[in-house]
Amino acid sequence: MTRLVRIVFTSCFLSLSLIPAVAGAQDIKIGAVNALRVLEQSPQADAAKQKIEKEFAPRDRQLVAQQKKVKEMEDRLTKDGAIMSESERRNLEREIISMKRDLKRSQDEFREDLNFRRNEEFGKIQKDIVEAIQKVAEENGYDIVLGEGVIFASPKADMSNLIIEKLKAKHSGGGS
Repeated sequence: MTRLVRIVFTSCFLSLSLIPAVAGAQDIKIGAVNALRVLEQSPQADAAKQKIEKEFAPRDRQLVAQQKKVKEMEDRLTKDGAIMSESERRNLEREIISMKRDLKRSQDEFREDLNFRRNEEFGKIQKDIVEAIQKVAEENGYDIVLGEGVIFASPKADMSNLIIEKLKAKHSGGGS
């Protein structure tokens, strides 16, 4: 194991081993959140997906049209290549290569732009999720809330549904 992994495991083990001692001294309410489930089920995530799809739909249609055109040209070369003049076939091959290169560049740019926008939108949603977790924790008297890295949480400790409901309320209230 790498040194960092050992340090993380050791600190987690020590932290978790101290919880029963502290919990015995006083009642501590611990909650756990399945962040992935909260993200997947939040209305904010659905709205962001729809917004991004709408924003990128024209470029996606354009890329599909370019792919069809390249395919048509390749089909033409396959079908008519034997009866074309040498220069005509060579020009068509060059044009196909050039269009494929442009298409690949456009697809790469599209993918980068899409990922950037997705990260931007989901960064906003993560902020909303953290705020919702904090509000639910305060409203319900949780002392500790665990997120990523939780292997198991009983339904009693899992507060994911409360977070999802808080996000739905915020979304329906126009606070997306």
